[in-house]
Amino acid sequence: MTEQQLDCALDLMRRLPPQQIEKNLSDLIDLVPDLCEDLLSSVDQPLKIARDKQVGKDYLLCDYNRDGDSYRSPWSNSYEPPLDDGAMPSDRLRKLEIDANNAFDQYREMYFEGGVSSVYLWDLEHGFAGVILIKKAGDGESKKIKGCWDSIHVVEVQEKSSGRSAHYKLTSTCMLWLQTNKPRSGTMNLGGSLTRQVEQDATVSEASPHIANIGRLVEDMENKIRSTLNEIYFGKTRDIVNGLRSVQPLAEVRKTKDLQEELRKTLSQKTAGKD
Repeated sequence: MTEQQLDCALDLMRRLPPQQIEKNLSDLIDLVPDLCEDLLSSVDQPLKIARDKQVGKDYLLCDYNRDGDSYRSPWSNSYEPPLDDGAMPSDRLRKLEIDANNAFDQYREMYFEGGVSSVYLWDLEHGFAGVILIKKAGDGESKKIKGCWDSIHVVEVQEKSSGRSAHYKLTSTCMLWLQTNKPRSGTMNLGGSLTRQVEQDATVSEASPHIANIGRLVEDMENKIRSTLNEIYFGKTRDIVNGLRSVQPLAEVRKTKDLQEELRKTLSQKTAGKD
């Protein structure tokens, strides 16, 4: 019964507005406390922003940079609130983490023209894993359009024994919501989320390091998800709206229907006459 409840809860969460995930998740946990751990580990929540006071930069909070009640900044590599024995990446991985944060900071600026990004890496037995986080929220120039984009890319890298190639497994979740408020159309909310996964082997060299390989995977995945969101949410909404209203005046629509009916009767009479 618990497994069925979890499936129903996850199915419900996929259909509720992304901007209200925290409230809806809390309500579900109150209804079924036994599902608390499973829901918290299975449902991606909108990213929160914190400020690294040491370097004066923003960073994103998630389960991957949390240890207890403290969160690690990718810029200063320190925990806030301070934590003496918090989990840290190895020296080799920390250098890669710094380069990855700088690279995805430029990627975020080129694609989103603002927002916040963070990259966190941790060691595995035969390689490493990491998460790339991007958040862009804005009110729009006119203040009549609000929205937010959250993307969470979890990548697992299995390095081959030769060191010249690696296997990459990327799991991406993107959450998008928009709200418009105009006098003629009123308030409209549009939102949703998508999760996709891809695996790929790639060569590792000076010309194509891990960061470049991961960057290409993330870029391709975000473009595909963006296109799918555009087709599913915006395309279907446009079809529904066009189906609710008529572009032609009602008088012309009735005239067209009458003409069609008259043609049908005429053809029917001619067919009956031949018989």
